[in-house]
Amino acid sequence: MTESLAITRVTHSCHLIEIGELTVLTDPWFSQKTFYHPGEPIAFQPEELPHLDAVVISHEHYDHCDLDAFKRYPHKDVPMIVAGPVVEKARKVGFTNVTPLEAWESTNVGDLTFNAAPGEHGVYEVTYVITGGGRSVYFAGDTLLTPELRTLGDRFGPLDVTLLPVNGLHIRMAGNKQVVMNADEAAELTSVLRPKLAIPQHYAFTAGPIGDRLILKSDKDPTLYVDAARRHAPEVPVTVIKPGERLVVAA
Repeated sequence: MTESLAITRVTHSCHLIEIGELTVLTDPWFSQKTFYHPGEPIAFQPEELPHLDAVVISHEHYDHCDLDAFKRYPHKDVPMIVAGPVVEKARKVGFTNVTPLEAWESTNVGDLTFNAAPGEHGVYEVTYVITGGGRSVYFAGDTLLTPELRTLGDRFGPLDVTLLPVNGLHIRMAGNKQVVMNADEAAELTSVLRPKLAIPQHYAFTAGPIGDRLILKSDKDPTLYVDAARRHAPEVPVTVIKPGERLVVAA
């Protein structure tokens, strides 16, 4: 039996993924500070979230691992599946059920399986293929495009949804080093994975006028990915979700 599937954008790379009766939160971000602004509304605060059956965190950067804010979520025993460096941070703010995964490891929560896949970023990162109820979602955090990611379809079968970062973030102060895949690279991966639906993420982020001019450089327009996907993978539908919007994905 194929379960229902819905994706709700909170902000940035933070989403609610509903598979059947189970709800997963990705990369919590609920606040902002100097040089870290979502660039779009934050649809919910932790105390406004529905009951969560699991949380996945790709890496320890604040805009993906805002645990000082997320600690306001009232259920500290929620299962958290995280990159290794996040474990101590999560436990320090009171979460008690924290499982680290390395790439190609997996764990189960209820009827869902969380499969960790490689990621490459400025710090250690893992990405996740979440499967269950005849559904599968690939959540890519803010990784670069790496050769291993091209194998996900072979490893895990057809994907219903891919959530891919698209802003091509560069660090100006590190020799203009690229740390996130850009729209064309995300579209290239889309053409390889061929999901039933592709959703861009990680694009509106801004470091503010000074930070964007001196520290970071990125593309903030998700339609760059929409256009690139039309060129690379014209058979794959692409949908841009606004914060707070819930999208039901057809079977």
